[in-house]
Amino acid sequence: MGGTMTAEPVPTAGDSPAAESRWPVPPRQGYTVDDLFNLPDLPPHTELIDGSLVFVSPQRKFHSLAMYLLESGMRATVPETLRVRREMAVVLSPGTVPEPDICVVRAEADKDGRQTRYEAEDVVLAVEVVSPDSQERDRDTKPHKYARAGIPHFWRVEMSGDEDRPVVYVYELDPTTMVYAVTGIHHDQLKLSVPFQVDIDLTGIDHL
Repeated sequence: MGGTMTAEPVPTAGDSPAAESRWPVPPRQGYTVDDLFNLPDLPPHTELIDGSLVFVSPQRKFHSLAMYLLESGMRATVPETLRVRREMAVVLSPGTVPEPDICVVRAEADKDGRQTRYEAEDVVLAVEVVSPDSQERDRDTKPHKYARAGIPHFWRVEMSGDEDRPVVYVYELDPTTMVYAVTGIHHDQLKLSVPFQVDIDLTGIDHL
């Protein structure tokens, strides 16, 4: 999702070089968790990856519909011990705070309505719906980091076929190597027993 901010800030048109810049100068060591939550006027859903800010680009309709389909399907069967949340920040390290499209967290980690983030140990499942501008991050960077942070389950959702339906790639963490192993590729039906019972008709996106 979006582009990465690593360059020097761009002065506002007509300003002198000494004038205030549109964005603050990135620290030499990169941004941190505290920066992400305290910098003023960041666009909604800004992520932090390896100390760099990542901004959200406009999304395709598929992205919105796939998120809704999966979220509503998971809410139908999620146990009382877990909660389904969408577009919430997850702190993986001081310099990396992605925002999974959907995550499943432990109920005890869920606080009041002012909560802005979860810790990696709170998360049971992270889900990313791949967009054209986020392919590398969603297919490589984020799953690698989710795995290293110990998140047990990861789903990658891709648009496929002439009917633009979702295909869900399901991964489970090998706790010895801290690497994800693919456990299934689901086209028409997403039926799983872990991390909880899930049964979602993926063709249902046609009717949303």
